[in-house]
Amino acid sequence: MQNEEREKVILAGVWESAAGESYDDFLHSMDELAELARACDKDPAESFTQILDRCTAALYMGSGKVEEIKEAVAEHGAARVIFNDTLTPIQIRNLQKELDIEVMDRTALILEIFRSRARTREAKLQVEVARLSYLKPRLIGMWEKQNRQGGASGSMSSKGEGETQLEIDRRTIDHRLADMRRELKVVERERQTQRKKRQASGIPLVALVGYTNAGKSTIMNSFVRACSDEKKSVFEADMLFATLDTTVRRISGGYGYDFLLSDTVGFIQKLPTGLVEAFKSTLEEVKEADLILQVIDYSDPHHKDHMDTTSRTIADLGAGDVPMVIVYNKCDLKEDASFPRRAPAVRSENGRVSPGVFISARDEDSLELLRSVILDEVYGGYVEEVSVIPYSRGGELAALKGKGTVLSEEYLEDGIRICVRRRKKNEP
Repeated sequence: MQNEEREKVILAGVWESAAGESYDDFLHSMDELAELARACDKDPAESFTQILDRCTAALYMGSGKVEEIKEAVAEHGAARVIFNDTLTPIQIRNLQKELDIEVMDRTALILEIFRSRARTREAKLQVEVARLSYLKPRLIGMWEKQNRQGGASGSMSSKGEGETQLEIDRRTIDHRLADMRRELKVVERERQTQRKKRQASGIPLVALVGYTNAGKSTIMNSFVRACSDEKKSVFEADMLFATLDTTVRRISGGYGYDFLLSDTVGFIQKLPTGLVEAFKSTLEEVKEADLILQVIDYSDPHHKDHMDTTSRTIADLGAGDVPMVIVYNKCDLKEDASFPRRAPAVRSENGRVSPGVFISARDEDSLELLRSVILDEVYGGYVEEVSVIPYSRGGELAALKGKGTVLSEEYLEDGIRICVRRRKKNEP
């Protein structure tokens, strides 16, 4: 979509000096807000910032700054104003009254992006649950122009048209939320069944995790293409939240050392809590993984902040103890970076040591290095065991198969020769 076809928007944000966030981080979040707007097919026409100890309870910003924004709206013919933080229902109501235009906060913008990108039924349900949960306490602003004191007959005789409609809308949202949560429970049970089947196969699960647009889908597709399976590629694009739906692909590691690679939704600063909650069933893949690949856009000057955001989200999901490899991607965009090569290990707050690699997802040598690191991590605690089981001891054969992955099975005169890969006896 060309810029002239996009709706013009005004961006606004407050740096709260007493909140502990650095001013550079605040400016980065404003740049990120502009990228989010573009990802939602909106054209940022102008950006307004203000420094306050704390955001004002009534208008988020000072009244003078709000007046400046109102003038900019008229000048650019903007369709709405987007604010960098989550607004309270009172702030939304007051700002819409002062600006006489629709306002949107960062949470609503991210929800709109997620809603437009969701493809599977599960993702659509998860986004809609988060959206309605966000919308319900903010309905009051939608009916501000209705007469709240109008008379009516019946049980609602003291309530105006706006208040009556508000109650109807709230009940409607409650019913829809209940229905969608029930449906999500069904989908979640189906996902758990699929997960149990994968676990029973004995093939390790490797989860791609990272900040949005760090290159997770590109890594996934590079592995898929290396397996000559182009039709199983996932969508990739240079934009925030290009993909939402979790996908799992089987990747060949050679000599039977395969692994399952899972691509998950990207993270971002100030990711709405409701979205994290709604996507928890999908993100269970991360907690159940044998290995996490934390993908970092090494060319981004704020990549360390992105690492911190991702690490916090991983910990919040209960996956803080899962083994991890730090993948510094997009090294080809950084002039002083040599790749592919191993990176210094990173020690987390819980004492976990994570190896790292410098790569470019589109580079074949990088892919081979990453593949070897993955195999070292997920198969380092495994051994291959060859046994010949007499035909009369079928129970022993079944027990051996249940301990690991069967690599080969050959029927001989004196029994069945079986090769099984399993964890070392001193491994849990």
